Amino acid sequence: MLSRRKLVLAALILGPGIAIASAIAADASARNFISAIYNAYKGSNGNGISLDSEAAIRRYFEPGLAALIIKDRKNAQQRGEAPALTGDPFVDSGDWDIREFDIAVQDVAPNKATGTIKFENFDKPRTVVLDLVKLKEGWRITDISWQRDDAKETLRGVLAGQ
Repeated sequence: MLSRRKLVLAALILGPGIAIASAIAADASARNFISAIYNAYKGSNGNGISLDSEAAIRRYFEPGLAALIIKDRKNAQQRGEAPALTGDPFVDSGDWDIREFDIAVQDVAPNKATGTIKFENFDKPRTVVLDLVKLKEGWRITDISWQRDDAKETLRGVLAGQ
């Protein structure tokens, strides 16, 4: 029969290990989310991720950012203009020829992570940073950052210009 002391001792010994395993699991699920996105861009048959419907936008972006993207498109359509978000936000381009990606994921807080994706598009090095949050539906993007001509730009910043 286990005594109370043995139970407390077991909890103290196993507790940190359980916490570490939980952190590793969070990192793995964020990495899987990002990998699923970027695998759609690899190779000559990489068609990318289609964001042509509100449901598709909501599948990848958290509700506030999804609403900004949808609003940007609707406003542009009403004005007969191009939306502020042109090109593909995941690769920061309208066209791509990408062979491989290097994905690094870092947990920044409980249920929050940052993914840094490095790749070459048409032989030019690119870095895209995804800020992520874990919702009950799974991981979603809260912002995307791109390095453009010595300046960092964000998806929220592009959309705020509208």
